[in-house]
Amino acid sequence: MPKSAFNAIENSLQSFLGGAKASLAEVEGGEAGDESERPFEILVPLEFDKTPYIFRATRKDLGFTFTERSFIKELLIAFEGLYGGFSAQGYAAHFRTALLTSLTDIAVARFIRGDRKGVFWPTQSLIQLLKGLSYQRYEGAPATSGFLVYRTQLDDFLGAAEKTRYDWFDLGEDRRRISGDFFNNPLSYRIVDGLRALFVCDIRMNVKGTLRTRAPGPRDSIDQLANREILSLLAAAGEGAFAIFVNKVSEVEIILDSDQLLVWRKGSWGVFDPDIYREFFRGCLDKRSIDYLVWSVYALSKARHGTVILVAEDETDLSTLRKGSVGGREALSRALIRHVRGSKIGLLKRSGELSRILSSDGLTVINRKGELLDTGVIIDTSKAGDLVTGGGRTTAATAASYYGRVVKVSEDGPVELYRNGRCVYRFG
Repeated sequence: MPKSAFNAIENSLQSFLGGAKASLAEVEGGEAGDESERPFEILVPLEFDKTPYIFRATRKDLGFTFTERSFIKELLIAFEGLYGGFSAQGYAAHFRTALLTSLTDIAVARFIRGDRKGVFWPTQSLIQLLKGLSYQRYEGAPATSGFLVYRTQLDDFLGAAEKTRYDWFDLGEDRRRISGDFFNNPLSYRIVDGLRALFVCDIRMNVKGTLRTRAPGPRDSIDQLANREILSLLAAAGEGAFAIFVNKVSEVEIILDSDQLLVWRKGSWGVFDPDIYREFFRGCLDKRSIDYLVWSVYALSKARHGTVILVAEDETDLSTLRKGSVGGREALSRALIRHVRGSKIGLLKRSGELSRILSSDGLTVINRKGELLDTGVIIDTSKAGDLVTGGGRTTAATAASYYGRVVKVSEDGPVELYRNGRCVYRFG
C-alpha cells in the first residue's frame, strides 16, 4: 500500500526536484537514512504499519539545496500522517486522490509556518484563498493581490518599514481575520492589488492594515518582476516572515525571507531556489553576475519571454558555434549589437537593456566575467544530434551546452539548465 500511494505523488515530487529520480522502498539490512554527506542524494527514513521504509531522491551533476531537503522532509511528514488516516481497506483510491490534490499544499503550508506549532490551518487557508483568486477576472483582467505576513512585533516592523517607500494605513476598528469571503468585494483586490499595495497580517491571518507605495517603483523591470524590493520589508518583518501574491499571470508566489520563492504554476507547486543556479554556474561565472542572471531568468519566465543564454568556457571560439545571426548582415542590427558587446550584464540590467536583449531571438553569449560577448546568434545545431525532443530553443540549448553552461527559458515559462548536451534541471 505505501508504494502504490507513493506512485500517486512520484511525478509531482520529481517535478518539484527539477527532474530528480524519486523512489520509496522497504528497508532491508538496516539501511541508513543519513544524507549529510550525499550532496546528490536525499535519504529520509519513514515508517508505515511499523515497517521501515526509505525515501530516496537522486540527481546527477547538481546537488540538492538546503531548501529542497527541508521541503521534502516536511512533505514526507505529511505523507506519513495522511497514510495513517487512509490506510483502511477499501480506501486506497480515496487516499491516492487526496495525496495527488492536497499533499504539496500541506507541505507548503507546513514549510512556510516554520518551527511555530498550531498555525498550520491559517496558513493553509491563506494559500487556498489566493489560489481561488488566481482564477478570478475583473473586466477581463486577472485579479491580483498580496499579503505580507510578519513574525515580529507589529510596532517594530512598522518602525523599520518607515525607511522604505511604503506608507502604512491602519485598519483600526475595521481589522478582520482572513476568511473565505475576504475577496467577495472587488475593491479588496482592486485597491490592494499586490503591486502598489499589499495587506499586512500576523501568522494567524489577522489583517492589521495595508502598505501602499508613496513613490514610483524601481525602474528596473527585472527587479519588479522578481519581487526584489519586497526583501527589504521581509528583513524587517522578523525571522520566518514571508509575502504571498497572486501575480499578473495568475500564479501564486510565496517570497521567503531566505530569498527563495515557492510558485504555484499550472496547478502544481515548484521552488525557484537561487542556490541551485549558483551551484550550477559556480566557477563558470563571477558571483555578482550569477545573481544578475538568476533574477533576470526568473523575470523572463514570469513575463513569458523565451531565451537561451550560454555562459561560455574560456577557450570557446564563437566562430565555431555561430551559424548565422538573427540580424543577418543588416547594418543597423550589427551596429546595435556592437553597442552592447563587451558590456557587463549588471550594467545592462540597470539600464533596462538586458531583458530586451535576452528576450530577442537567438542565443546570447556571456563570458565568466559577466561580459556580453554576442547576442542574436543562430547556433550550429549539428552537435545536438537527431534525438532531441522539443523545439528550436531546446535544440539550440542542447548544442550550445557543449561550449559551456546553458540556461533556457521557454515562452510558456519553464526554466531548464543544460550541460554537456543534456538537461540537468527543470523549474516550472
